[in-house]
Parts: sequence; C-alpha cells; structure tokens
Amino acid sequence: MNVLILTPDAVGSTLLQRLITILMQFHTYDKPVINLHELTNGLVKYYSPDFNQEILGKKSDKWGYYQSLEQIVELLNSVDHYKTSRLAQYHIRRRADPIADQVQFYNYLNDNFFIIACRRKNVFEHALSWSLNKITRKLNVYSGEEKLDTFFDMYSQPIEIHPDALVKSVEEYRDYLNWVDQYFTVSSYFEYDQDLPRIESYALGLPIFSAQKEKITWKKNFGISFDDWNRCHYLSSDIGSLALDHKEKFNLLLSAPKSESRSLQVSNRDLLELLPSEHKQFLRSNLKAFVDVKQSITRMTELGILINTLPIKKQTLREKMHIVKNLDQCIDAYNLFVDKNPSIGDPVTKQDLAESALEEKSRWLPQLIQATEQSDQHTAGLLTDQSDVGL
Repeated sequence: MNVLILTPDAVGSTLLQRLITILMQFHTYDKPVINLHELTNGLVKYYSPDFNQEILGKKSDKWGYYQSLEQIVELLNSVDHYKTSRLAQYHIRRRADPIADQVQFYNYLNDNFFIIACRRKNVFEHALSWSLNKITRKLNVYSGEEKLDTFFDMYSQPIEIHPDALVKSVEEYRDYLNWVDQYFTVSSYFEYDQDLPRIESYALGLPIFSAQKEKITWKKNFGISFDDWNRCHYLSSDIGSLALDHKEKFNLLLSAPKSESRSLQVSNRDLLELLPSEHKQFLRSNLKAFVDVKQSITRMTELGILINTLPIKKQTLREKMHIVKNLDQCIDAYNLFVDKNPSIGDPVTKQDLAESALEEKSRWLPQLIQATEQSDQHTAGLLTDQSDVGL
C-alpha cells in the first residue's frame, strides 16, 4: 500500500513517514516499500541490484522543481514497489503549477495513496516553530553536530521573531487546512499534540498493517522501544538542559576553545562530556541498542529504502520559550489574529504554554528523576567513544 502524508511541516511528518517506512520493513508485503520523502522536488528512477528492479529515490544533485506534475505521476507509475512519501503545500505554492494540473495530480494521489493529514492543536507553537525554521533554514536536523551548529548561539543569545512573520506562519497554516479540505480524501489525521507521544501506536494502528498476522513493534525487532531509542537521539544532543538547568556547564561550552580543524564553536563530543549525569546513565544503559539501530537505519539508506536517518527533536516548547526573547509580543500578535479568525486555533497565555512545556518535558525525561551521580565519568567515556556514529 502507498502512503502519502500531507504536511505544512513542523508537525512531525518527516519522523512519521520514516517511522512508517521502517515499521513496514518488519512486516510482509508483496512489494518493496521505499520512502521518497517529498514528491514534488525531484524523483530519480534507477536500477537497484539489491531489489533486482527499478526503484524511485532521491539524489543529492537532483533536487528541484524540474519535473512537471504529469512527469511525477509517470515516474510513480513506472516502478513496481510501494511508496511512502509526503506532500508539503509550500512546495506546491513555490512550484506554481496551473490549477488544472494540480487537480489532476491530487486526483491521482487520492486514487493511489492512503492519505494522512498532519495537524496541530497548539497552532501558536506551530507558528513559533515555523518562524524559527525560516531563520535557521533548517526544517530538520539529523546529527548532534548539525543541531549544535544550527542552534547553539540561540541559547546564549536569544532572538526576536517579528510578530508579522509569526502571524504569516499562522496564515500559511490556515491555507494548508483549506488546501487539504478542498482537494484530498483524507483517510487518517495525525494530530501532532495528541499522537506524537504515541507515534508508534498510531502508525501500527493504520489499516496498512491490518492484514499482517502479527504487528511487529520497534522493540520486538530491535530490542529497544522506539520511545527509548528516540529519547536517546534527543538526550545525546540536549543543549537545552544545559542552557536552562545547568548554566555552569553551558558556560563551559561557551568558553570552549574553537578547534582549527572544524568550523563549529563546540562539538557534539564537547556537549557529551558535560551532559547531566542522568542523561549519561540513561544513554549508557541503552547505548549498544541505540547504536545498533542507527547502523540498521544506515543500511536502509544504503539500500535506498530511506533517503536519510530519522530526525532529532530540535527543541521542546520550553526551549523555544527560552530562545525567543520577545515571546510576550508574539503571543499578543497571535491572539489578536485568532480573535479575528477563531476557527484557526485557540488563544494562548504564557501560563498555558508553561504548563504544556512542563508536561512535554516529563515525556522526554520520565525515568531520569531517580538517577544518581554514580558512573558519570565512565558513561561519558563510553559516549565519546561512539562519536563516529553520531553519539
């Protein structure tokens, strides 16, 4: 079965499509399952000796809007494998295809894909995330080094988001909802705030797995739960805990000498040495399984099943509230807009956000509360020894 995820981005669509793709590898289908990521910015057909057939994929030098929507459909029809993918409305806007061509394309997708639409209840946080994306030019990050390189300075030098830019992101989200309702037959909605904390259960509950004799979980296949693996991914690059809760350690990062051999102010190795001991203990207890899974995912990218690994959680809401220094101004601008457009989202207060941020933090760090200081130095050594695999 083909799967298409509709997204405005900053709603978990990259994580969802790649998780679904990996979970489908654990199960039995009559054709290979290949993830294409975005459909409209360059697909490449090539022969795969591993699958002994032609498959579609992405090539780093072949991204762009050089294919018509009709050509994209022809490519999709030309290969005999299942596709997981996404369609982002902002790509459609940038392409500016004639409406008639768009409608024909959407009709094809409706007829040939199981369609999931991503949405958010906390529209303010969505707009905050998109506003940060527009500044950093990073929709996702995939390694600790990339995360540090992109966001480190923001933790020591908070930034301002222009209120008009934030409202523009809300308007774009409204346009996305209208686009989905107008053109697509949606089979399932991925509600970010509700479904992200239970994303594996959400995925395995989709009809694409209903014919399987047994639903095989991440833990059954890899020996570590998806939540724990994803938590390792986040904790091993957790700048926020240092900046917000361990400022003395964050200041050590700020004062770390810049290496002549790299452009980064600090490396992931620097960060790992200073992580809170409870982080290190959790990472240490899951280190082998975490690394083994990373290597399995790397193999899937080599086979062309995935174009890249799973993205790392960039920031929690609590971190975003720290990074954006004119948060009150952004809240006021957002509330003024939704007061005039109440169907888009609910108004927010700083207290609402603080409560949501605290709840989210508990999901990322639930079992670390009782941790002790023991084995701190040994754990740091184990982690830095794994720098070659992104830890």
